[in-house]
Amino acid sequence: MANDTSRPTDHKQSIDNLKTSGFERRMSIAKTSLNIGRRWAGNSVSGMFLNKEARTARNQVFMETQANYLASELGKLKGSVVKIGQMLAIYGEHILPPEVTRALQMLNDDTATLSWPTIEKTLRDLLGNDLNELDVNPVPIGTASLAQVHRATVIETGEEVVLKVQYPGVAEAINSDLGLFKQLLKVSNIVPQTRALDAWFEEIRDLLHHEVDYEAEAATTERFYERLKDDPRYIVPKINRTYSRKRLLCMSYEPGVPVTSEALQALPHERRNAIGLAAIEIMMKEIFVWGEMQTDPNFGNYLIREASDENEIDKLVLLDFGAIREFDNHLLTIAHGLLKAGYHHDHRSMVAAMVGYDFFDTMSEKVRSDIASLFLLATEPFSDPTVNPGIPADCLDQDNRYIWANSKLHSRLSSEASQAMQSFEFNLPPKEFMFISRKFIGAYTFLTVLDVHTDSDYLVKPYL
Repeated sequence: MANDTSRPTDHKQSIDNLKTSGFERRMSIAKTSLNIGRRWAGNSVSGMFLNKEARTARNQVFMETQANYLASELGKLKGSVVKIGQMLAIYGEHILPPEVTRALQMLNDDTATLSWPTIEKTLRDLLGNDLNELDVNPVPIGTASLAQVHRATVIETGEEVVLKVQYPGVAEAINSDLGLFKQLLKVSNIVPQTRALDAWFEEIRDLLHHEVDYEAEAATTERFYERLKDDPRYIVPKINRTYSRKRLLCMSYEPGVPVTSEALQALPHERRNAIGLAAIEIMMKEIFVWGEMQTDPNFGNYLIREASDENEIDKLVLLDFGAIREFDNHLLTIAHGLLKAGYHHDHRSMVAAMVGYDFFDTMSEKVRSDIASLFLLATEPFSDPTVNPGIPADCLDQDNRYIWANSKLHSRLSSEASQAMQSFEFNLPPKEFMFISRKFIGAYTFLTVLDVHTDSDYLVKPYL
């Protein structure tokens, strides 16, 4: 959820209430299920007399249409239904058909705002008379599937804050939304019902219940604030406990520009470099020092505050600590071994680093070797260029720094991963590894957009 200086969302459609009751959401999703089921039956009948190739091509186009319709209908419902779709799009690429993943990726938070009278009543219910101490701007500065953000001023002190107001009823609707979503996928025939899918729904349930607990998010934000308060490269909003509740988060207003802003692209390269380094250093500390990571790679969770003069530095504003995932020491030890093997670009060490983790231990020797090769490619930006001859020539600058924008690493990884998966008895990777891999993909995109060059020695040696 962005706490930014972009234009307020007054151009959006405003709605007075959400369909958060079980009955309303069941009716809406049942209608979608019925329509999809009817279309599916019609497609099956009309394709009976086509040959195999024509039927395959037709079914692929039909699946694309069905998936887009599904995403469109889900997008009309706020709350956890949209969030479930977004999470499946991010983490479910090994479960879902590509057409469904692409369609769910279209789900976004930039939907209708909840009208001010409804938000004001919610705030009054949560804060009581304390609301009289705040001057709240009725026009939201950001919306999401679970909440919207309003700027406010503490009247007595003049302190500028933001209020992240959870939509009424969404927390209580999570379990029923998950059941409805699973039913929709089942009826629509879009996704095979497997144990892996059930496991992912349980994981999404846990994540969502954690994400709507703003007391937990406040505590996490305060931990990161303490960790980073003395590092001038970072800004973490300060929690205001006076006006925070389990369904309301109050924190300092921290202005900045989005990662994709044209103003940022116009900065000198070394300044963009420093911003990108700050972003990836945070990720390294999350995994290898603190053992907890913000798992949502969304650009909206970052802003940049540009230096106002030569005596200042550009700062990375870190927002939204709701999607935090903790990792146990065993996994961190495995991840550390993989990073070390990647830095030395050593296949044998990479295989050895995988030993002791159930997912890898159940693989055959050939499969482990293939996965090790995949990890060596994934860790290319973190490898010592003097021992890794596989780094493409145009991916290193004159100082032997890695040029992320030239690497095409994501597409190279996707190609090699799909080949590897076809060659062995592939099981769904542990959820923790998928969280970390998605975070790396988010960092890759971030560093590519800013055209960052990184020194692997600088990034990795502190953790060797």
